[in-house]
Amino acid sequence: MSGALDVQLEGPAPEVMVSNDLVRRGVIASPVLIAVCAVIWGGDGAWSCAYAIGIVLANFALAAGSMALSARNSLGLMMATVLFGYLVRLGLMFLAVYLVKDAGWISLPALGATIIVTHLGLLIWELKYVALTLSSPGLKTARS
Repeated sequence: MSGALDVQLEGPAPEVMVSNDLVRRGVIASPVLIAVCAVIWGGDGAWSCAYAIGIVLANFALAAGSMALSARNSLGLMMATVLFGYLVRLGLMFLAVYLVKDAGWISLPALGATIIVTHLGLLIWELKYVALTLSSPGLKTARS
Protein backbone atom coordinates (compact mmCIF):
# COMPACT_ATOMS: atom_id res chain seq x y z
CA MET A 1 0.00 0.00 0.00
CA SER A 2 1.44 3.32 -1.08
CA GLY A 3 0.94 6.38 1.10
CA ALA A 4 0.66 10.03 0.14
CA LEU A 5 4.24 10.65 1.23
CA ASP A 6 5.54 8.09 -1.27
CA VAL A 7 4.36 10.22 -4.23
CA GLN A 8 7.08 11.34 -6.62
CA LEU A 9 6.77 14.75 -8.25
CA GLU A 10 7.49 14.99 -11.96
CA GLY A 11 7.78 18.01 -14.21
CA PRO A 12 9.44 21.37 -13.74
CA ALA A 13 10.54 22.37 -10.25
CA PRO A 14 8.99 25.74 -9.34
CA GLU A 15 11.41 26.18 -6.45
CA VAL A 16 14.33 26.16 -8.88
CA MET A 17 12.64 28.80 -11.07
CA VAL A 18 12.06 31.01 -8.04
CA SER A 19 15.60 30.45 -6.74
CA ASN A 20 17.12 31.31 -10.12
CA ASP A 21 15.06 34.50 -10.14
CA LEU A 22 16.21 35.33 -6.59
CA VAL A 23 19.85 34.81 -7.57
CA ARG A 24 19.37 36.98 -10.68
CA ARG A 25 17.87 39.78 -8.56
CA GLY A 26 20.68 39.38 -6.03
CA VAL A 27 23.25 39.89 -8.75
CA ILE A 28 21.36 42.98 -9.93
CA ALA A 29 21.20 44.44 -6.40
CA SER A 30 24.75 43.55 -5.38
CA PRO A 31 26.55 46.63 -6.79
CA VAL A 32 24.23 48.92 -4.85
CA LEU A 33 24.62 46.93 -1.63
CA ILE A 34 28.40 46.79 -2.01
CA ALA A 35 28.55 50.55 -2.65
CA VAL A 36 26.43 51.29 0.44
CA CYS A 37 28.65 49.08 2.60
CA ALA A 38 31.77 50.71 1.12
CA VAL A 39 30.45 54.15 2.09
CA ILE A 40 29.54 53.05 5.62
CA TRP A 41 32.39 50.62 6.46
CA GLY A 42 35.03 51.33 3.83
CA GLY A 43 36.88 48.75 1.74
CA ASP A 44 36.52 46.02 4.37
CA GLY A 45 32.77 46.63 4.34
CA ALA A 46 32.63 46.25 0.58
CA TRP A 47 34.55 42.93 0.66
CA SER A 48 32.41 41.71 3.55
CA CYS A 49 29.25 42.64 1.69
CA ALA A 50 30.34 40.78 -1.44
CA TYR A 51 31.17 37.71 0.66
CA ALA A 52 27.81 37.90 2.45
CA ILE A 53 25.90 38.20 -0.83
CA GLY A 54 27.68 35.06 -2.04
CA ILE A 55 26.63 33.24 1.13
CA VAL A 56 23.00 34.31 0.71
CA LEU A 57 22.78 33.42 -2.98
CA ALA A 58 24.41 30.04 -2.34
CA ASN A 59 21.89 29.45 0.46
CA PHE A 60 18.94 30.09 -1.86
CA ALA A 61 20.42 27.90 -4.61
CA LEU A 62 21.18 25.03 -2.21
CA ALA A 63 17.68 25.19 -0.74
CA ALA A 64 15.98 24.99 -4.13
CA GLY A 65 18.32 22.34 -5.49
CA SER A 66 17.92 20.05 -2.52
CA MET A 67 14.12 20.39 -2.61
CA ALA A 68 13.96 19.71 -6.34
CA LEU A 69 16.17 16.63 -6.10
CA SER A 70 14.36 15.16 -3.09
CA ALA A 71 10.88 15.81 -4.54
CA ARG A 72 11.73 13.49 -7.42
CA ASN A 73 12.05 10.62 -4.91
CA SER A 74 9.16 11.21 -2.51
CA LEU A 75 7.27 13.93 -0.70
CA GLY A 76 8.35 12.50 2.64
CA LEU A 77 11.99 12.83 1.66
CA MET A 78 11.33 16.38 0.47
CA MET A 79 9.78 17.33 3.82
CA ALA A 80 12.77 15.89 5.67
CA THR A 81 15.10 17.69 3.30
CA VAL A 82 13.35 21.00 3.92
CA LEU A 83 13.56 20.63 7.70
CA PHE A 84 17.04 19.20 8.05
CA GLY A 85 18.37 21.04 5.00
CA TYR A 86 17.55 24.30 6.73
CA LEU A 87 19.61 23.23 9.72
CA VAL A 88 22.49 22.12 7.50
CA ARG A 89 22.43 25.38 5.51
CA LEU A 90 22.30 27.38 8.75
CA GLY A 91 25.37 25.46 9.90
CA LEU A 92 27.12 26.13 6.59
CA MET A 93 26.40 29.84 6.89
CA PHE A 94 27.75 29.80 10.45
CA LEU A 95 30.87 27.99 9.22
CA ALA A 96 31.34 30.48 6.37
CA VAL A 97 31.24 33.37 8.86
CA TYR A 98 33.31 31.57 11.49
CA LEU A 99 36.13 30.84 9.03
CA VAL A 100 36.60 34.54 8.18
CA LYS A 101 35.66 36.23 11.46
CA ASP A 102 39.30 37.08 12.27
CA ALA A 103 40.42 37.90 8.72
CA GLY A 104 41.87 41.36 8.20
CA TRP A 105 39.48 42.21 5.36
CA ILE A 106 36.27 41.37 7.22
CA SER A 107 33.86 43.82 8.81
CA LEU A 108 31.50 41.80 10.98
CA PRO A 109 28.82 44.53 11.17
CA ALA A 110 28.79 44.79 7.36
CA LEU A 111 28.76 41.00 6.99
CA GLY A 112 25.91 40.49 9.45
CA ALA A 113 23.83 43.40 8.16
CA THR A 114 24.24 42.24 4.58
CA ILE A 115 23.26 38.65 5.34
CA ILE A 116 20.08 39.80 7.09
CA VAL A 117 19.13 42.59 4.68
CA THR A 118 19.87 40.51 1.57
CA HIS A 119 17.85 37.49 2.73
CA LEU A 120 14.84 39.56 3.70
CA GLY A 121 15.14 42.09 0.89
CA LEU A 122 15.33 39.48 -1.86
CA LEU A 123 12.42 37.49 -0.43
CA ILE A 124 10.25 40.61 -0.16
CA TRP A 125 11.26 41.71 -3.68
CA GLU A 126 10.43 38.24 -5.04
CA LEU A 127 6.91 38.28 -3.57
CA LYS A 128 5.81 40.53 -6.42
CA TYR A 129 6.83 37.92 -9.01
CA VAL A 130 5.71 34.64 -7.44
CA ALA A 131 2.42 33.02 -8.42
CA LEU A 132 0.71 32.13 -5.17
CA THR A 133 -1.60 29.53 -6.67
CA LEU A 134 -1.37 25.75 -6.69
CA SER A 135 -2.58 25.61 -10.30
CA SER A 136 0.59 27.29 -11.60
CA PRO A 137 3.27 27.42 -8.90
CA GLY A 138 6.51 29.27 -9.44
CA LEU A 139 6.84 32.59 -11.16
CA LYS A 140 3.84 34.47 -12.49
CA THR A 141 3.20 34.13 -16.19
CA ALA A 142 2.91 37.19 -18.41
CA ARG A 143 -0.87 37.18 -18.18
CA SER A 144 -1.07 36.63 -14.39
